[in-house]
Amino acid sequence: MNEKKTALVTGANKGIGFAIAAGLGAIDFTVAVGARDDKRREDAVEQLRAAGIDAFGVALDVTSEHSVAAAAAAIEQTTGRLDVLVNNAGIAGPTDDGAQVPSTLDLDAVSTVLDTNVFGAVRVTNAMLPLLRQADAPRIVNMSSNMGSLTLQTGPLLAAYSSSKTMLNSMTALYAREFADTPIVVNSVCPGYVATDFTGFNSPRIPEQGAAIAVQLATLPDDGPRGGFFDDNGAVPW
Repeated sequence: MNEKKTALVTGANKGIGFAIAAGLGAIDFTVAVGARDDKRREDAVEQLRAAGIDAFGVALDVTSEHSVAAAAAAIEQTTGRLDVLVNNAGIAGPTDDGAQVPSTLDLDAVSTVLDTNVFGAVRVTNAMLPLLRQADAPRIVNMSSNMGSLTLQTGPLLAAYSSSKTMLNSMTALYAREFADTPIVVNSVCPGYVATDFTGFNSPRIPEQGAAIAVQLATLPDDGPRGGFFDDNGAVPW
């Protein structure tokens, strides 16, 4: 078994996911780069290794039970355990023709977004639990958004995306309740409005800034918060 701590970051081939992988690698984690696209995944691993980070690629489509199971097997074979899981993979969904306006909502679009943003996180989490349970201080970080805050109601009117993040926050709280008497610590984070292809690079905030809170929550001490929702400024209201 590899004695270095290992982290899996889903959707880690670009943007915030890549920045999280780099941030964890910089503090001596072995990083499993989870991504669907073979070429982008290989390129990301190459970039991380060039920066001196111990990284390896894991083929991972969070919408596929088979792919998720194969990813868990690959990590077990490579490192023997998992210390940190960052559920970062996510999609915004279509917006054409009022697809995410409540009164004209495309329910197929909602289903597609939920399958990645919520069901995908649950698939990966549950598949990785046997590996996480072998770690001394396992941490799960779910990448959410303040657009999912029922209190703040921020951002554009994207009913599929926003509601997916609301549900992801709910799942975070439920996992935290289940694991309350275990070493597994689960939290949600909002990286803020970051310049990525997801946002059309329309922000001065860089991925490394968005990744910082995820790295912080991934390395919490045992007495750190559980079942919360956080950004750079602290707790985000539900």
